[in-house]
Amino acid sequence: MITSLTEYAGFWRRLFAACIDILWIVGLITYLSTYVDNTDYLVLPDQVLATLPMLENFPWQKFLVQGMLPIFLILGLWVKYAATPGKLIVDSEIVDADTGKPIDLQQAMLRSIAYIISLIPLGLGFLWILWDKRKQGWHDKIAGTVVIIHDEATIPLEQLKRYYH
Repeated sequence: MITSLTEYAGFWRRLFAACIDILWIVGLITYLSTYVDNTDYLVLPDQVLATLPMLENFPWQKFLVQGMLPIFLILGLWVKYAATPGKLIVDSEIVDADTGKPIDLQQAMLRSIAYIISLIPLGLGFLWILWDKRKQGWHDKIAGTVVIIHDEATIPLEQLKRYYH
């Protein structure tokens, strides 16, 4: 649940998490791509290839490993753990902006598609996190998500400030 104690993950924390995620994803994709390059490509029956001449030389295995696997992996992590390894390292999670509950597959898919919208105008949708009061990028606003910091606090920061100042 989103309460007055909820602290939203800011731009720099999220950027650091993204850098961590890029590193492990690139490593995994590089390893799997090397494996794919060292194996024979899937051979389709001649009849199918004759009807689809454009697809005959299409590198399906590379497309699946380099294009689709990262997307499905990230979506699965968002839905199952509410975070990627990078977000887990920085102690953050992606939740529904209204309820604070874990996001569902539909929100995860919408959020991933909305990344493109955030990126197109020179990354302004990601930079928006710097100015937004809930630290939401455009992709968060479109999908109805927020990234919060795990916190065990039971007393609001404003109340603590009054006691110690």
